Amino acid sequence: MNASERAVLEHILSADFPGAAELYGQLDRTEVVALWAAGSVSVDLRVTEPMQRAAMATELVPVDALVHDRSGDYVGELLVWTDEGATLAGLEYAWVTDEMPSALPSVEQLRVTAR
Repeated sequence: MNASERAVLEHILSADFPGAAELYGQLDRTEVVALWAAGSVSVDLRVTEPMQRAAMATELVPVDALVHDRSGDYVGELLVWTDEGATLAGLEYAWVTDEMPSALPSVEQLRVTAR
């Protein structure tokens, strides 16, 4: 996992929701295993053993991580996916602009709130 992926995941998983501590604790054992598409910043993740599993009711982390550009305009959101609510499985950048993003947003561009 590169520094940008780690930074946004740390920021998102710092939100207060059931399972956040367990997912945050998995970061040191998390690796990127695939890009979603050529040039994509969305990635599949895998957590290696040993790790503490979360017990979330859904596969999508219950956090709104809205991305705003430098001028404050909404340009997308980051979604964190889990494997059956237990381990980190994916980081998705869902954008609403015409061009696919070439990099993840900085933490300063994220507005994170737990649902």
